[in-house]
Amino acid sequence: MPTYKHRFQSKLPEVPQSIFSVMSALAHKENAVNLSQGFPDFESDSKLIQMVNNAMINGKNQYAPMPGIFSLRRAISEKMELLYGVSYNPETEITVTAGATQAIFTAIAASVKKDDEVIIFKPAYDCYQPTIELFGGKAISVQLNPEDFKIDWELVKSLISDRTKMIIINTPHNPSGRILSKQDMLQLEAILQNTNVLLLSDEVYEHIIFDEEQHQSAALFPALAERAFIVASFGKTFHNTGWKTGYCLAPAALMKEFQKVHQFNVFSVNHPTQVALAEYLKTPNNYLHLSNFYQQKRDLFLSLIKDSCFTFVPSKGTYFQLLNFKNITNETDVDFAIRLTKEHKIASIPISVFNEAGLDSKNLRFCFAKTDETLKQAAAILCKI
Repeated sequence: MPTYKHRFQSKLPEVPQSIFSVMSALAHKENAVNLSQGFPDFESDSKLIQMVNNAMINGKNQYAPMPGIFSLRRAISEKMELLYGVSYNPETEITVTAGATQAIFTAIAASVKKDDEVIIFKPAYDCYQPTIELFGGKAISVQLNPEDFKIDWELVKSLISDRTKMIIINTPHNPSGRILSKQDMLQLEAILQNTNVLLLSDEVYEHIIFDEEQHQSAALFPALAERAFIVASFGKTFHNTGWKTGYCLAPAALMKEFQKVHQFNVFSVNHPTQVALAEYLKTPNNYLHLSNFYQQKRDLFLSLIKDSCFTFVPSKGTYFQLLNFKNITNETDVDFAIRLTKEHKIASIPISVFNEAGLDSKNLRFCFAKTDETLKQAAAILCKI
């Protein structure tokens, strides 16, 4: 093949390979217990899988409508009514997406122009900043305190200017496992009042919250909901991340702009999966039990490593747990994560790659969305370190 001779200028010259790809590949190469990338090592409900199969057999194999099939949008609307007592119009305010990341990308693409500023909180999911920059915007990073990951709302207020287009929040928060409280959301609501700033609320772990805490969706706060794109994930909820199906909620005017991008990005989403999910959502317990299910896994994992040299604050949500290793080594978190994978055969994710300026707080992220057998195997390794 001839060499490409023209100069190509990258739009994202500073973006490295994803740490998830790096650590998962290393885990595979080293045959390590993989608690790095956030996906379950157990199957989705066999009933749901059969529902997808039935939809295929029944001919639901061509393009779905661009915003998603109506029965699924209606089921999502009914879920929001049940959980939060709020109403989203399935005709104009809901779009089914190819996973939550596509929804995040599309919301930013539809909103952010050159020189717009978007406030993000670090450590942050690694798709936020590159997507902002791809569309000419500037990410304004607020580094969270690595001890408690609380947000300094006075600092946030001071950063808002005429250039601020959007704030992105993530609750429950990946990777810390922290959740935003009602008071947090009320402070954000007060800050954004009388501004034109949009909100992108990443709520993909909304059903995975522990210790009898309640998820504070942006939908619960009228002055936030009126300006918010809310993103959710069926993959996270129903243990099938590979199906890449999620959705976005927004007021009709914002959703109209969202769909302008969505239709030229993916156009529509896997049809038989949508049919199955619409049916599956008719039984609320299919998602209402998740907090208890994952809390048992969190508690098992933490009980097994309580006597290890790692220290931790129990996760309040998500299926991730941070473990601090400052009592073990002075290595960087990246170096230690690599050494753990190669020498001890257990893979994790270093947190510094998600922090501002690579801040290294000596924390590694471990995914506990695993079988009890996997968690016991992982804990046995960690206790020997």
